[in-house]
This record gives sequence, C-alpha cells and structure tokens, in this order.
Amino acid sequence: MNTANATLSESRWRYFLLAIVAIGSVALMLSSPPIAQDPQYHELADRRVFFGIPNFWDVVSNIPFLLVGIAGLKFCLGHELRSGKAAWIVLFAGVVLVSVGSSYYHWNPKDATLVWDRLSITITFMGLFVAVLAEHLNARLARVLLVPMLLLGLGSVLYWRASGDLRFYLWVQLIALLAIPLIIVLFRAGYTRRWLLLAALGWHALAKVSELYDREFFALTGNLFSGHSFKHILAAMACFTILWMLRTRKPL
Repeated sequence: MNTANATLSESRWRYFLLAIVAIGSVALMLSSPPIAQDPQYHELADRRVFFGIPNFWDVVSNIPFLLVGIAGLKFCLGHELRSGKAAWIVLFAGVVLVSVGSSYYHWNPKDATLVWDRLSITITFMGLFVAVLAEHLNARLARVLLVPMLLLGLGSVLYWRASGDLRFYLWVQLIALLAIPLIIVLFRAGYTRRWLLLAALGWHALAKVSELYDREFFALTGNLFSGHSFKHILAAMACFTILWMLRTRKPL
C-alpha cells in the first residue's frame, strides 16, 4: 500500500465517526416527540423600563453583538483568509443580525418576534459550522455547503414557526455543537490557536446556563442584572473569542 492510500485509509474512520454522529443525531430528533415552545420562555426576569425602552437591559445588552460583528466583518473583508472566508463573513454578518433580531425580540417578547432572533442565530451557527468544516476537511466545502446549510438553518426556524415543533431547530444547533469539537480533535487545520474555538464553545455553554437561571441570577445580583441579559454578554464573548482566534493565529 502506498503512502497516499495509507493516509486515506487512516482518515476514513474519522469521516465514519462524523457520519455516525450526524446520522445518530438525526435519528434522535426523528424518534423524539414534538417539542413545543414553552410559553413561559417569554416571561423574562428583568422587565424594567428605562428611557422608554421596555426590558431595557435585555435589549441594550445586545450592543456587544453589534460591535463584535462589525469588527469581525472588517477583519474578514480586509484580510486574505486561506479557506472558508465566505463562511467567516457569514458568521460575523449573522452576529450583526443577532444584535438587531435579539433587540427586536426583547423589546416585545413573543413567538412572532422570537422568529427574527432565531433566524439570525442560525445564520451565525451555520457560518461557523461551514468555516470549521472548510478549514479542517476541505476548503471546497465552503463553496459547496454554505448556501445549503444556511437554507437548512433558516428552514428549521420557519418550520418551528409554521408547526410549533422545535425539534428541527434544536437539531441544527445540536449538530454544530457536537461536530465542531469532534472535528477539532479528529482533524488537522492549517492554523494555530484552534483551542480558542473550544473556548468559544465554553462561553456559549456558560451563556446557556445563564439563560436557564435567569431569575436566580437576577435575585443573586439584587435585581440589578438578569441571567438573560448576562447571557448576551457571554455569547458576545464567544463571538469575540472567535474573532481573536482569527486575528492572532498563525499558518502552520
């Protein structure tokens, strides 16, 4: 067996493992009962009004998304990225849209406004997912998968809005969160500082915990700052960590 064939044979099990994760997650989604949106989701802890802005801190805590998104777009548009450039641009464009969609939702929390928040979130997730695939597996994947993955993500939100079933939307996020660390561990990339991607996922996990304990965090801070508002800061830190990786990494 020549060297090329040996390398191909050695890498097949990695692709096989990724396929198992993807197929397994789809099977889990399809075998689960429909998941309805919890009506209590919109009952946020901090409902205070300042300067005529309802849910003030939940709205203005989205400003970091805008700042990080603009900085990320400026960097990506002004630098030659070896692979996945379009996907990185989509990611930071999504972050800018999150600042708008999330502010719009928190101004008047309900399903009709939540859809705009979730559309922008899926754009961000799909941009990140395709960028990681392109840089670790094959640069051509960015050109082939970017539009289909964006349509998949946006479709998951529209499906929830039409059917009331969250399974598809949750799966889109789950597959990205499961696959990205697995890809980083299994495959090599042409850059240093990949650990910052894992750090970004850590910030995201903390953001979800903060969201889950919205009222407890609000009480813990003496009704100054809610867990949901802090979630936005933590999630923006995740986006900033990705930008910091892009700015400081070196080619191998």
